[in-house]
Amino acid sequence: MLKNIDPLLSGELLNVLRTMGHGDDIVLVDRNFPAASVAAGKPVIRLDGVNVIQAATAILSVLPLDTFVDQPVTRMQMVGEDESVMPEVQQEFAALLKTADSDNAEMGSLERFAFYEAAKQAFAVVVTGEARGYGCFLLKKGVIFS
Repeated sequence: MLKNIDPLLSGELLNVLRTMGHGDDIVLVDRNFPAASVAAGKPVIRLDGVNVIQAATAILSVLPLDTFVDQPVTRMQMVGEDESVMPEVQQEFAALLKTADSDNAEMGSLERFAFYEAAKQAFAVVVTGEARGYGCFLLKKGVIFS
């Protein structure tokens, strides 16, 4: 156990977050996401006992979001819906972003298959136990200036 580190952040996850460089993406997804095939040998970390909001809260407690892009977080769009439509899980994520990083809380969106393609370029995939569909997000790592 470490002080001031969320217990959801396992050694494996902390190592991935630490190893990522500026501009690298980490994929944070629900339990339905095809993580193993999308990751194709890159790290897949399972957080089966928590939802995506709990996992995001832990990750964002240590991960700086990229301030050099307009939208450091990208969500998967709902199939058959206008891109502006956000299910409850995405609305909750947007609210979390405003509290976790209010200066950098813009969230973009990608069509489902475009999201899969972008996820293939990510550094790692974190799979949660999130049961609600479309709980899928890309987070772009930023830098910390001293």
